[in-house]
Amino acid sequence: MMKTLSLKLDEMVYEETEKLLEKIKKPRNRYINEALQYYNQIQKKKIISEQLIIESKLVSDESMNVLNEFEKLEDYVS
Repeated sequence: MMKTLSLKLDEMVYEETEKLLEKIKKPRNRYINEALQYYNQIQKKKIISEQLIIESKLVSDESMNVLNEFEKLEDYVS
């Protein structure tokens, strides 16, 4: 199902897009759909990457806490 959308583009973006569309012989609607789909994929990867960094930091911090607890145990046993 397609949704209707009103869109305002910067003049430069519009002109560049129109020139490209003329050369590649692709409908404007299809071109914009593909561009948004591509950009959505980039943004999803960026979000996942940022979340991975956050979660890796949490795991790292927790690993350091466990290591410190083991060191305390070694000191206690020795």
